[in-house]
Amino acid sequence: QVPLVESGGGLVQPGGSLRLSCAASGTISSVNIMGWYRQAPEKERELVATVTSGGSTNYADSVKGRFTISRDNAKNIVYLQMNSLKPEDTAVYYCRIGLIGAVYWGQGTLVTVSS
Repeated sequence: QVPLVESGGGLVQPGGSLRLSCAASGTISSVNIMGWYRQAPEKERELVATVTSGGSTNYADSVKGRFTISRDNAKNIVYLQMNSLKPEDTAVYYCRIGLIGAVYWGQGTLVTVSS
């Protein structure tokens, strides 16, 4: 098991910023992919951004230019810096780590973008 603990969600006005953090604990292979997904009410969970242990990143088109994913390999922490937030970014954001042969999810953190 790889427990994932997320933090940083909350209420923000449109145009504002938030930074999400996710810390993974336990024994983790040095080869892995960490990422963020989100699920809005009555919608399916969707990819937001991922980053490999080598630093390669991938973003959903809807967040390109506004969100930045990064990681601290020494601490097994992944961050999601979210700028220029829009009401349609409102969702529960989930951290995910993909290892060889296993995938683990965090419990989710709610991000609400509203005036």
